[in-house]
Amino acid sequence: MTPQTLVQSIPSPSSGVWEIGPFPLRAYALGIIIGALLAIWIGERRFQARGGKDGVISDVAIWAIPFGIVGARIYHVATDPQLYFGDGQSAVDALKIWQGGLGIWGAVAGGALGAYIAARRAGVSFAAVADAIAPGLLVAQAVGRLGNYFNQELFGRPTELPWALEIDPENRPAGFLEFATFHPTFLYELLWNLAAALLLVLIDRRVRLTGGRAFALYVMFYTAGRFWIEMLRIDTVNEIGPFRLNVWTSIVVFVLAAAFFWWSRRRGAPVDRSEPSTTPAD
Repeated sequence: MTPQTLVQSIPSPSSGVWEIGPFPLRAYALGIIIGALLAIWIGERRFQARGGKDGVISDVAIWAIPFGIVGARIYHVATDPQLYFGDGQSAVDALKIWQGGLGIWGAVAGGALGAYIAARRAGVSFAAVADAIAPGLLVAQAVGRLGNYFNQELFGRPTELPWALEIDPENRPAGFLEFATFHPTFLYELLWNLAAALLLVLIDRRVRLTGGRAFALYVMFYTAGRFWIEMLRIDTVNEIGPFRLNVWTSIVVFVLAAAFFWWSRRRGAPVDRSEPSTTPAD
């Protein structure tokens, strides 16, 4: 690794925690909070533009966010149990969410369950809520990836590209200690998600996507990006055959979302008018 290469690389933060008096402020948690607030703001604006009432998305978020966090942690622990159970491990660490470890698929599933409960309680269409928040979820996930940057985690294979990410020796996995710079997969996913959010909004402006189709398109866009980004990562995870578990999950979820999108079009759901908040709950 030459000095010139290091100058061209992206430095990693020395710490992901800031001490504010007796309280630690963690970049990981801050990213999640900021992302959630942005998703709510975007969702509110889109829901109102579609004829919905002000405050519905905020009320839904009160249910969706905690359900999503719990679901994300459950998915992470369930798919990487060796990190918390067995010889030399502490099961209590499975509860330490502030140390990192959230599975996006658990977050989506848990958040969707919480949103469904909230939509039923409010008497609004769950599909209308899902379509309204879809772009905001991509923005939230983009901001949340900054937590990986501050924690120096979930990076990709070694590289000497100008945008390579510097990783401290103590954060490099076994077998990669001699390398100093790696693919910044957090940045790849951040940019992919922001581009996907913009594309989703542009498509929705041309052809109003209703009946859950905007949400299905969000899932398709995200999984398409996650597929190739996941292939770059070198963190230790469970594998099935030639692929990492999350690669298989991306494939399966993409197919399911595409099937729903195709089925909803065949069903003849409307594509050119808003779904007001008075729509009966699905």
